[in-house]
Amino acid sequence: MQASDLDPAVRRDLLSLDKNNAETVARHMVMAVELLDDDPRLALAHARAARQRAGRIAVVRETAGVVAYHAEEWAEALSELRTARRMSGGSGLLAVMADCERGLGRPERAIELGRSEEAQRLSGDEATELRIVVAGARMDLGQFDQAVVTLQTSDLDPARTGSAAARLFYAYADALVAAGRTDEGLQWFLNAAAADLDGETDAEDRATELTGDAQ
Repeated sequence: MQASDLDPAVRRDLLSLDKNNAETVARHMVMAVELLDDDPRLALAHARAARQRAGRIAVVRETAGVVAYHAEEWAEALSELRTARRMSGGSGLLAVMADCERGLGRPERAIELGRSEEAQRLSGDEATELRIVVAGARMDLGQFDQAVVTLQTSDLDPARTGSAAARLFYAYADALVAAGRTDEGLQWFLNAAAADLDGETDAEDRATELTGDAQ
């Protein structure tokens, strides 16, 4: 892996480092991203190495947080993402932070983040992801009807396709089933399967299970 493989915008953030250090940090970050799906623990080792060399750069801390999240190191991920947010002022990773709170067994805090002023400023896929996490936190607390309501937005359009739509439809279906509204849940699992062009969810399998249960 070469430093040149790193996104140019991210490389620009490393210009404050001396050349050799910037090169090393960039390589660690490239490896962290490359290994994220197949070996999140090794990816985390690279992200930590980058952080040790460039801990004052927001994108490095953000990367360390995201990689720690994928490695299910919830406390570390939350700490890194909070630090990155203080440094950059961004809020796009609020959903990840809220999910870390769930991972730490604190669903109430995830819900609080969903009510924050920053959350109100989110839009598009970022807002959708946060709604999904907050609904999950409601499910953690056994508040199934409230989880359903959390996900009821204009984005629940069966004509939509793509990853964000599939994830939203799937979460909505899951909440409906948990709330005892199985027939509606089945329909939304079917909607999720139709929207899931890349096969990211098991919506089709869930629909089949529900159909079998109905029989």
